[in-house]
Amino acid sequence: MRVIGFDLDMTLVDSADAIVDAVAHTCRHFGGTVDEDVVRAGVGLPLEVVFPDFIPQVPYEEALAVYRARYLSHGLAMQSLLPGAREALAAVADDGFRILVVSAKKDTHVRAVLDEVGLSEYVADVVGERFAETKAEALRDHAALAYVGDHTGDVRGALGAGAVAVAVATGPTSVEDLRAAGADVVLCDLTEFPVWWTGFTSVT
Repeated sequence: MRVIGFDLDMTLVDSADAIVDAVAHTCRHFGGTVDEDVVRAGVGLPLEVVFPDFIPQVPYEEALAVYRARYLSHGLAMQSLLPGAREALAAVADDGFRILVVSAKKDTHVRAVLDEVGLSEYVADVVGERFAETKAEALRDHAALAYVGDHTGDVRGALGAGAVAVAVATGPTSVEDLRAAGADVVLCDLTEFPVWWTGFTSVT
């Protein structure tokens, strides 16, 4: 079956508040301070890049455990669907394509978020703890034809897998930066996805 990949955070789901809350909580837990505006601007980056800037003295695995516990206890309720997300997944599924979500999040957390926002019914497979080039590995393994994401790392992942790189400017990355990264198409948000999808499927 033909496969289309999607990122999760800031592509399908607005998780910025949940991520900022969990990072800030983790930093406070270990006696550190955090600039929440900086964290918000970096949403989409892997946590192993984020934590050393605020709590460099804390082993990453210890920080990650605190972060994940906070995310599950408080963050799930802070998620909301981004405009057009459900309709985009429904269009892909209705046309007989298999949907793969590839995320920097742990796979069980991805599924928990999908359950929380009501998208699980559309998603066939989840691959977690991937970013940029490691997303490319997952997309190649599943022979994904396209990958939809909001970050330049998502664009690199798609292009590295030989998939069509579809970018949505719903995260902290600008339209200009997404284009400069080499995205094949840049959408303002997923409400514009159906028009692109119709054209894509007509030649696929």
